[in-house]
Amino acid sequence: MTNDLKQFSNSSDKFDRRTFLGAAVGAGVMFMKPQLVFGTEANSAVGIGLLGCGGRGTEDASNLVDAGARVVALADLFQDQLDAARTHFDQLQQAKGYAALDSSQLFVGPKAYEQIAASKAVDAIVIATPPYYHVYLEKPVSVDVPGAHKVIEIGKRAQGKLSLDVGFQIRDCPPFVELVNRIHNGALGTIVCGEAYYIASYLDRPPRPNASPVELRLRNWVYDRALSGDIILEQNIHVIDICNWILQAHPLSATASCGRKGRPAGDGDASGNYHVLFRYPNDVDVTFSSTQFAKGWWDVTERFFGTKGTSQSPYSGPLGIWGDQAWQWQGSTSNGQAPQNFSATGKFTSNLEQADPEKKKAFLASITSGNFHNQAEAGAESALSCIMARISAEKKREVSWGEIMKSKEIFDPKIDLNRLS
Repeated sequence: MTNDLKQFSNSSDKFDRRTFLGAAVGAGVMFMKPQLVFGTEANSAVGIGLLGCGGRGTEDASNLVDAGARVVALADLFQDQLDAARTHFDQLQQAKGYAALDSSQLFVGPKAYEQIAASKAVDAIVIATPPYYHVYLEKPVSVDVPGAHKVIEIGKRAQGKLSLDVGFQIRDCPPFVELVNRIHNGALGTIVCGEAYYIASYLDRPPRPNASPVELRLRNWVYDRALSGDIILEQNIHVIDICNWILQAHPLSATASCGRKGRPAGDGDASGNYHVLFRYPNDVDVTFSSTQFAKGWWDVTERFFGTKGTSQSPYSGPLGIWGDQAWQWQGSTSNGQAPQNFSATGKFTSNLEQADPEKKKAFLASITSGNFHNQAEAGAESALSCIMARISAEKKREVSWGEIMKSKEIFDPKIDLNRLS
């Protein structure tokens, strides 16, 4: 933690916005500053800065605009991504009556994060860079155990002063919220066991024959274990987070295997499949499987089996409870993009149609109402659950929660951004 953040944690509620944002970004954190928003005019728009202008970051910030915020600054390592985002947000916001982005609020290169943090126009920063460099907004909050500990610590220091959300948007998605509430109210009876999977196809990246090795790693960060944390953290974490949410606990141990078989040679060192047995409290075992290479099939779901019924919660398809207290979600009528495109585009339809909009609405409402969110610990626990499975696969044996919490291993990508060319 930086000295600025230490000073913040021991200070009064009043602090300088630029100092705090700069310290927070340097420590790998994004916070929404409450003082500028709480108590302001009801029709004033929160000024959003977007750090990381790729597909997921652009979608996150677009949803915030739809929820009433305004994107006022952009920052990225790469000029082409910055240019594309500028065009997108100019079109989106001019249609809502806002002016085009000011050229002085466009930042590119290795120091862009410092420049956007210093911007006087910014009230909040959406950070959507590879997870080694950030905690919030997007999952997985950390790729290693020391980073997760830092997230938990910073969350405690921010309690009651800031809204700190983690990008697990499914926790705000109406059909999933209703399902989980019913489970927590006893619709399944005693939960005996569960199964979950994330069967997905390969994530294609465009060829860049003229890119330097540093640029290629950054552009293709999802193929890189040090940058992404491997597929179980970068992609599969959504499913494991739902399991933790349903069971209201993190797993106590994991026994896992993984491999690269099925992935193209030379695409990095990320795994192509995972198979995990998670053991939760109350003797509840959950099996989990994933792929990131399979052609012709796509399926993401969780099922839990209890003494009174069975639940199923897929991204697309029948979602509900079968048994003594039967219920099925009837709210989705979208005929949008094919389900297998969810993971690649970050724009969801079907059962997840309202996930992103509801998440962003809840985030902004927490600020303007003063009922601040703090999702740091829950987000870190889901990351640690995935890290535990990854460590088990590496060690080829069962590992426990207590064991991994002592880990000092840091996933250092060893990238010098000054060599980016």
